Amino acid sequence: MAASEKREDPSSTLLTVTIAFTANALVAAAKSVAAVLTGSASMTAEAAHSWADTGNQVFLLLAERRSRRPRDKSHPMGYGREAYVWSMFAAFGLFTAGAVVSIVHGIQEIIAPEPASDFLVAYVVLAAAFVLEGISFVQAFRQTREAAREMERHTLEQVLLSSDPTLRAVFAEDAAALVGLVVAFAGVSLHQVTGSPLPDAVGSIIVGVLLAVVAVVLIDRNRRFLVGQGVTPDIERSMARRVLEHRDIARLTYLHMEFVGPRKLYLVAAVDLQGDHPEHEVAVALRRIERELEDHETVEEAVLTLSTPDETALRF
Repeated sequence: MAASEKREDPSSTLLTVTIAFTANALVAAAKSVAAVLTGSASMTAEAAHSWADTGNQVFLLLAERRSRRPRDKSHPMGYGREAYVWSMFAAFGLFTAGAVVSIVHGIQEIIAPEPASDFLVAYVVLAAAFVLEGISFVQAFRQTREAAREMERHTLEQVLLSSDPTLRAVFAEDAAALVGLVVAFAGVSLHQVTGSPLPDAVGSIIVGVLLAVVAVVLIDRNRRFLVGQGVTPDIERSMARRVLEHRDIARLTYLHMEFVGPRKLYLVAAVDLQGDHPEHEVAVALRRIERELEDHETVEEAVLTLSTPDETALRF
């Protein structure tokens, strides 16, 4: 895992977010025009969804930019957790501007239905939106699949477990967008065929519920990383082996790691050094090993202490 985290290029995530922003902005404008021309509840919900996604990409771009700043005296662990803060804002935006608006509009359409027209415009816009959203999703899927292969995980498992909140958000939002477009197409089609606005209104509510579920999942994942998300067993094994492979370390009796940002770990370990050296030499050796561990791109800071003779060695 540690090796795969190292190979993951943050610029790939920035490209993924940029593509998503461009696609969503174009789609949102087209859907808004179609919603006005057709009066479709599903199209209105889709327009709200796309504008929410477009605004969210701004938060995600901020997350990428601000989380990359190097650590300083005021932030000794760096600014990595800013990614989870801004991604949390994006998730709340998806919930309020996307889910709530879609559900409320659908309910209003059921209570006071309005006639719809120009269905061809809706179909054309939905088809174009599917292509643009598909391009964005393919980029997110490729990046996630590559990381999943390195981790020997399934792609969806990587989406949930990844320490990269921006990639997770783009993947989830684009997947929800594609599903929402299918639902909107069904709602508009049934509205045209039956002449009843009810399927269209129900489609709007379904889109809203879908966005709410995605938003809640994203909020929960960001919350976990903000409060100190521990690593998965595969990362722990990988890093433990790396520590034990060091030429100066004989035993490892304690290991603690948590994420302090995307692909960034805080590591604390209790070790037994090879040989029996004077105290001042041991202190120098510990500091040197810490710096060598920090040479790995995923280790933001390493802190080592000495094991006592009665402590049991960890086995990995």
